[in-house]
Amino acid sequence: MTRPSSAPIGVFDSGIGGLTVLRALLAELPRERFRYLGDTARLPYGTKTGETVVRYSLQAAEALLDLGVKCLVVACNTASAVGLEAIRDRVRPLPVIGVIEPGAEAACLATRSGHIAVMGTERTVSGGAYQQAILKRRPDARIDALPAQLFVALAEEGLSEGAIAESVARHYLGALFEGHGAESGESVPDTIVLGCTHFPVLTSAIRAVVGPRVRIVDSAETTARVVRAELAANGLASSSGAQALGAAQVPGAAQASSVAEASSTAEPSSAVQFIATDGAERFARVGSRFLGRPIRPDEVQLIDL
Repeated sequence: MTRPSSAPIGVFDSGIGGLTVLRALLAELPRERFRYLGDTARLPYGTKTGETVVRYSLQAAEALLDLGVKCLVVACNTASAVGLEAIRDRVRPLPVIGVIEPGAEAACLATRSGHIAVMGTERTVSGGAYQQAILKRRPDARIDALPAQLFVALAEEGLSEGAIAESVARHYLGALFEGHGAESGESVPDTIVLGCTHFPVLTSAIRAVVGPRVRIVDSAETTARVVRAELAANGLASSSGAQALGAAQVPGAAQASSVAEASSTAEPSSAVQFIATDGAERFARVGSRFLGRPIRPDEVQLIDL
């Protein structure tokens, strides 16, 4: 299976959180085109069994493969933790990049003491993928793993700042950062890994609890750099500017979408095709907060996996 360098990059997540990764990819790879698939009909993956996550992930990967992508970015921590090897086996030899390994690498580079906190969904934390990836790089690391499922709902409801967000952040982090170290004299983590793509929008609330000295690692930027290196190593980097992707190129689209033709005045959105499995309007409304720019409902095409 050979794809030309002009082919788009596929990015998928269980929903809209992976748009934080897409945002970093757009900044890192301005010449590339992207197809983003959010499996919004079946989110969240973080509360599903491992077998279900693998099945859903393979279906999403195959849908993007059918759309002609040259590389696949698994912009979902749960899918990266549980299904990455199965995806690689299915789409080989296309490069497949998850967010766990880049996030672990960034955490190990950021930490001074080796004491790292990992925050994620229940499935990501209980699966231990971040812990294993960190310990592989730094065997002496001390890791506190914290499931923070409520952060997902806060991010999607737009309650990422203010009293409510800080209260929930304190619920998850207060004992470790405000009470634990101060009262017992034990060390507290000097680095936090945001092990869910929803969590970066809650950075200010987390910062309010942990203070200014703790380093907060978002794996999105590191993942984008890994993708750039992978494309170069495989001779897949685009040498031309991004071009618009038309709605007619998506087989099985259940909703028409008009994507503007690329031009000298086109917005960066012309480089992206948004695909979801349910709720175009909600995808556009909530996804705009994660991507950092407006998404129109008519930009989002619906497919059935």
